[in-house]
Amino acid sequence: MAAAMELRCWGGDWGLPSVHTDSLVVLAYAKFSGAKLSVSPVDWTWKTLTASVPELVCGDTVVQEPTQILNFLRKQRFNADYELTARQGADTMAYIALLEEKLRPALLHTFWVDAENYSNLTRPWFASRSPFPLNFFIPSRLANVALARILVTRGEGLLHRISEVEGKIYSDAKECLNLLSYRLGTADYFFDNSPTSLDAFAFGFLAPLHKADLASSPLQSHLRQLDNLTRFCDNVLAAHFSPDEPRLLPPVQETMDANLQKLTQLVNKESNLIEKMDDNLRSSPQHKPHRTEPKPSLSSSKNSTPA
Repeated sequence: MAAAMELRCWGGDWGLPSVHTDSLVVLAYAKFSGAKLSVSPVDWTWKTLTASVPELVCGDTVVQEPTQILNFLRKQRFNADYELTARQGADTMAYIALLEEKLRPALLHTFWVDAENYSNLTRPWFASRSPFPLNFFIPSRLANVALARILVTRGEGLLHRISEVEGKIYSDAKECLNLLSYRLGTADYFFDNSPTSLDAFAFGFLAPLHKADLASSPLQSHLRQLDNLTRFCDNVLAAHFSPDEPRLLPPVQETMDANLQKLTQLVNKESNLIEKMDDNLRSSPQHKPHRTEPKPSLSSSKNSTPA
């Protein structure tokens, strides 16, 4: 009997099973290949300080990084690429390398370096899912890691300023999106009618950019002009992550906040109903007799008509 597989990853939001790109890649591939994973969000645990996310645990085996996790799943006979030809396999590797080199730096910049997006969206989200006092430390640590990765990916030293490469980052990312859009065309998936590892990587990279409520993002605006890519993300969500599918459980604090919000709405409705009833009672005959105003007679109206 095969050992159970547990995937530890960041939790979901924005209509996504996870807001984390690498976690989304693994979750999507597991759906495509039929692998049964027990998903454990790393929210509210101290493991977020040192762990590499996502992390797959199977018995005594621990696997990290999306590429390594996908290779492990293939060895367990969960292979979403088994029908691909050699040419298609080569194209898959080329497009995944393109995503890593051209699109990932722009995504990291959008969510972790752009001051407005980081302050309004990214930092509050990750801080709310990290325990005190790590909620003050983890977002800034992840932001520093993202900045370093951008500069290393771009072949720049860590002493370079991000403003020196920012324009090139977004230019390359938009070109990458255009190439993906052209490759996808009008199809549901990148190769025929079955999703593969390329679809998993594309979904993991595109879905957060498509769904996040970003305050400032020219890259998101560009993506939303490419209708086939946004439709691709929506189709994957509908086909493989529908509401009847098992979803990540929200953190305890989110559940409490949601219940408190529902209770507040109920109290407000009751208060409004009581106020309306009170107004009706005050305007009823027992409080204020209704007196019919006499209608002016025809003769009086004639007498009041100026000559």
